[in-house]
Amino acid sequence: MKIFIVGGTKESIDIIEFLKERYPEISIVTSTTTEYGGNIAKNAGSDKVITRPLPKEDLIQVINGEKIDLLVDASHPFAEHITNTLCSIVDEMKIPFIRFEREPMYIEDMENINLSNVYHVDSFEDGGLLIKNNFTEGNILHLGGINTASDVLKYVSKDRFYIRVLKVKSSMDKCKELGIIEDHIFPMTASKNKDKKIHINENLELFKKVDAKIILTKESGDTGGFKEKIIAADRLGIKMIIIDRPHIKGLDDKIQVSNLEDFDRELNRLLNL
Repeated sequence: MKIFIVGGTKESIDIIEFLKERYPEISIVTSTTTEYGGNIAKNAGSDKVITRPLPKEDLIQVINGEKIDLLVDASHPFAEHITNTLCSIVDEMKIPFIRFEREPMYIEDMENINLSNVYHVDSFEDGGLLIKNNFTEGNILHLGGINTASDVLKYVSKDRFYIRVLKVKSSMDKCKELGIIEDHIFPMTASKNKDKKIHINENLELFKKVDAKIILTKESGDTGGFKEKIIAADRLGIKMIIIDRPHIKGLDDKIQVSNLEDFDRELNRLLNL
């Protein structure tokens, strides 16, 4: 029995560890877009790891070549293109499929947040336009990752733009390519500490250091540290531009779960374990 996990997220690691503990006889193939993510997947127990972006043709080749019995999409909730591609493959190949969807988190449900400082948009480009048209002064801290920075930089001055990125070569190279001011780049390593107070304090420290007046962030759920960013920004009276999670139509008729208990149930149903 072999399962192919499209990963690169905390959820994908949880799935790998769960499978290895509960079903050690199952072989796991995991794809990530970086060597960093691949190393984490390997350490979690994945039997084989592919560490590069896979276009549709390559994904199909992996499914056929590895004789995959189940495809699991545990990619980031904002990786819309990847999920749409996987849905298309599933429809064509009729392979069993589970989408492991990160639980959403709604800022309106959080306590004591000043919602007058909250702005919802559908994309980082819309966020950049909002800043250009409405907030012409003050430093901007981009917390949405390097791959979305160019969408914001279309509309805002580099003098105002600050960014926190993963401390990996590809991200640092992209910052240089985009011409982001060196002192405005704050590399970070993925924290293994689960203490939310520590994460809030780390955000507070960075927000103060940057003198941020605006942050841009995805609604990335609890796993993505969304709540800790919002709490820190709210304490400092910073404007918060939230990029809402996209609705992926291809998933409407697919099996979706958001916890390991439901995943286990669907796994058993699909594979008759």
